[in-house]
Amino acid sequence: MEFVLISKHSEANKDPTMPDPKKYERLLDRFGHYAVEAFHYLALFIIGCMVAWSAANTVFEILTIKKYASIDDILLLFIYLELGAMVGIYFKTNHMPVRFLIYVAITALTRLLISDIQHDHKADMDQVIITGSILILALSILVVRFASWNYPSVMKEKHAKTPTTLKPPQPQDDELA
Repeated sequence: MEFVLISKHSEANKDPTMPDPKKYERLLDRFGHYAVEAFHYLALFIIGCMVAWSAANTVFEILTIKKYASIDDILLLFIYLELGAMVGIYFKTNHMPVRFLIYVAITALTRLLISDIQHDHKADMDQVIITGSILILALSILVVRFASWNYPSVMKEKHAKTPTTLKPPQPQDDELA
């Protein structure tokens, strides 16, 4: 005599009128994925528009009101350029390059340092602190570059299901390095 154990989760116990919970889980996962992707695209589009609008407003102000561009204005335009590049890279690769955030911080601190020197015309401890901060950020870029050169990330097309090549990633192939 042979005994067959039938658990409450086995195929023999399934009620045909009950829906498959795995099916709903996959459906909700897919919906969640598309909702997050839609939010990313909408937020990036809004951020990109705001950066473009701010840059255009700054250029318009330089051309009409000021009649010249100060070093503050030029560095502000560089900040807009770096923010726009970050948005563009994220649209293309779905990766946020950390280096660009560091570049924005360095440019902002440089702008602050130049503005401080132009307006105060005297040396003080704030300038040493700002300069030290710029040095630390520059060293952090060196660390990020070294890490990405020695440990490159695996890049693939944004919507590709499988990697396009099977060879190991090379440092020069890492577009975020």
